Amino acid sequence: MATILSNQWLAKRRPYWDRLAVLLGEAGAGGVRRLSRAELRETALLYRQAASDLSTLRQDSTARAYAEHVNQLLARAHHIIYSSRRKGFLKIFYFLRDEYPAIVQRQIRYVLLALVLTLAGASLGSVLTLARPQFMRHLLGPAMVETIERHEMWTHSIVGIEPVASSAIMTNNLSVCFIAFAGGIIFGLGPVYSMFFNGLLLGVIGVACAQHGMSVDLWSFVAPHGSLELPSIVLAGGAGLRLAHGVLFPGLYRRRDSIALAGVEATRLVSGVIPLLIIAGTLEGFFSPSNAAVWLKFTVGGLLFTLLLVWLFRPLRPAAQSSVSLSSALGSAYRLALGARNVNQDLKYGPIWRNPQ
Repeated sequence: MATILSNQWLAKRRPYWDRLAVLLGEAGAGGVRRLSRAELRETALLYRQAASDLSTLRQDSTARAYAEHVNQLLARAHHIIYSSRRKGFLKIFYFLRDEYPAIVQRQIRYVLLALVLTLAGASLGSVLTLARPQFMRHLLGPAMVETIERHEMWTHSIVGIEPVASSAIMTNNLSVCFIAFAGGIIFGLGPVYSMFFNGLLLGVIGVACAQHGMSVDLWSFVAPHGSLELPSIVLAGGAGLRLAHGVLFPGLYRRRDSIALAGVEATRLVSGVIPLLIIAGTLEGFFSPSNAAVWLKFTVGGLLFTLLLVWLFRPLRPAAQSSVSLSSALGSAYRLALGARNVNQDLKYGPIWRNPQ
């Protein structure tokens, strides 16, 4: 039996279609940056509703004109979404320049928590090494401790095989960051362990080298690449903690939807560390173990760390902060609306009508 839509149903839906048309007109005329974050989210909710409405309209043969109108709205939205996507290196450039700093600033609480865990591990490692020298031997192993006692840097093995060493270092750093990130799915155990243990190891090595008069040798080696490598690991840990938050605290969402949304945000947060790790691995393989002057190594490290802070925490324009690419913004808002246990609490438009009344 054919479905006949009531005039009351059509009257309720028409204002939402008109509003979607207005938002799409603004995005089409002036670009996505003309829409605020709230308007992007509103567009996503209306887009989802219009798709549901179209399915209902097609069940009524007398509502073909309305169905065609809504279908055109969805086609316009689809065109704006995919035409706004930048391709290739240009897309990566704009992501790193505009979007990634905004992502880090939005997820800063997870990044700071990862930093606190790292500092806590470093503090404990320092105290335990000072209080119980045997702890250093158990953690670092006899071979490395003997190298330190001979006042030799264990990094000399890198010299002469720089390309191979650099590749191995990049692979290892990427693995560490991936474990810190992906381990968040295990109720946050991965990033918590990774951040704390890395800090613990850093604290033990720092105190051990200081006790044997090797602080300058150690930190002049660490400074050039560590200025990017260590923040990258902390950012990856923050991504893992964001994922863990979605697992442990779904809030209004179904747990699987909370994990999906957290996974998207965490993946975007961790993706920005890849170029940092490539640069850090290159420096660690070629420059850090070299015979360059100590002051030059510290200068390079300080300059890179300063540039990193400026890049990530510079004041962003409202447009850059509120508008990531339209496709990602609509996608995130769509998942947000889809995952809410009680969507009606989150919509100023009232309930989503799935059946004509």
